[in-house]
Amino acid sequence: MSIFVKKLFKLIFVNILLAASFFLTIITSPANNTDPTLAGYKLNRPDKTLVLPEILREVSGVTDIDSNTVACVQDENGILFLYDVANNKIKQQYNFHIDGDYEGITDVGASMYILRSDGLLLEILNYKSKTFSIKNYATGIPANNNEGLCYDPDKNRLLIASKSKIGKGPEFKDKRYIYAFDLKTKKLNDDPVFSFDVVAIKNYAKEKKISLPEKSKKNGPTPLLKFFPSAIDIHPVTKNLYLLSASDHMLFIFRPDGSIEHIEMLDPNIFNKAEGITFFKSGDMMITNEGQNVKPTLLRFNYLY
Repeated sequence: MSIFVKKLFKLIFVNILLAASFFLTIITSPANNTDPTLAGYKLNRPDKTLVLPEILREVSGVTDIDSNTVACVQDENGILFLYDVANNKIKQQYNFHIDGDYEGITDVGASMYILRSDGLLLEILNYKSKTFSIKNYATGIPANNNEGLCYDPDKNRLLIASKSKIGKGPEFKDKRYIYAFDLKTKKLNDDPVFSFDVVAIKNYAKEKKISLPEKSKKNGPTPLLKFFPSAIDIHPVTKNLYLLSASDHMLFIFRPDGSIEHIEMLDPNIFNKAEGITFFKSGDMMITNEGQNVKPTLLRFNYLY
């Protein structure tokens, strides 16, 4: 075999190795340059940051209406806001009830459901019409403080996350619950559909080497986790439950069976007080922040895959 042919085969072989190496690099890299700690989103870099007007300083809940519109409530006044996210402005607002601590919001067809912290549910029927009407439902939920509300279309129910304990005594100290409101019977199910144990979540964080804030005690520092749900929603693609705890600056992801999928520490400079979460049908995520010593914001995170 001539020297020229040998050199040619060597050159071909080297090029094959380089091509294979390049291919392996592509398939093993995070898809679309996503944040490796939370597949699909870059939580350290919002794709869009909207500064909300002063009237929404206490924004406490958000839900998607269409690809360019969300609905918001704030926790002082009974006002429904329809917000244009494309042009960053209020499209429409109107009073639906007396002042109160309104914390959650979600739409179901032509009805808008709003959660008051004491567990009262308000249904605004034909909310886009000037002739809307309102129905009230006293859920009887055992917790005094409830903030998370979302629609579960697969089971035709609303999910309500209790922020406070449902009873006194040590057996309730580390327990957090989510209840279901049946949209057919318009009644709350007696038993919670999700039950979370704060100690088990701490153990998961330790196992995954997630550094939680610490509290000093006599026998040494201990992980500090309040796990007070401030907002919930179901991802339209994965069907996982996303839960925000504003006081912890943390996002939790749970599988449909309630088992934990992921914990994400949130940057307080971006998420000063995350009180609302919703998803567009595409999977793009919107999170609202109340304005505490800063401007209230609405953050958009594009779903990359």
